Amino acid sequence: MLREAYHPNAYLTNIKNIRLGLRARTRILNVLDKDFSNAKTIAKETGMHYGVIIHHLRLLEAEGIVERKPGKPHIWALTGLGQKRLVNQS
Repeated sequence: MLREAYHPNAYLTNIKNIRLGLRARTRILNVLDKDFSNAKTIAKETGMHYGVIIHHLRLLEAEGIVERKPGKPHIWALTGLGQKRLVNQS
């Protein structure tokens, strides 16, 4: 049986990492890997609902993996913290 590949930063420390959440965060992080983006654009590119995107962005923000840039609409960007965690684990 093949295991599904999730984005390394999709795993969060403060919540239970269930398959649906990991899939959603992986899709969001894959979009943000390419460029900064707002939640509406991420929802359009991933085909997920806006509310789901906001929920997972806030979870990722609480862990320091993404950040909101000032201004309206909020632009979301990766912080690089997730990469630092990966380097420290090896």
